[in-house]
Amino acid sequence: MLAFAAAVLFVIAFVVHATETSTEAVFSPTSLMLVGLALLALHSSGVGSGWAPRGRGRRR
Repeated sequence: MLAFAAAVLFVIAFVVHATETSTEAVFSPTSLMLVGLALLALHSSGVGSGWAPRGRGRRR
C-alpha cells in the first residue's frame, strides 16, 4: 500500500516539474520526491506489508 502512495507522489511530482507549475515550498517536486522515497523505504522494510497471521497452527 505504501508503494502505491509513493508512486502517486512520484507522478504528482513529475507533473508539477514537467509543467513548471509554481507551487509553495512544501509541495515542490523535490519535497514530494523525498516523501515518496521515505514511503518506499518503509515499504521495503515491511511496514506496509499487511497483517501476519498470529498462530502457525490451528487452535483446538
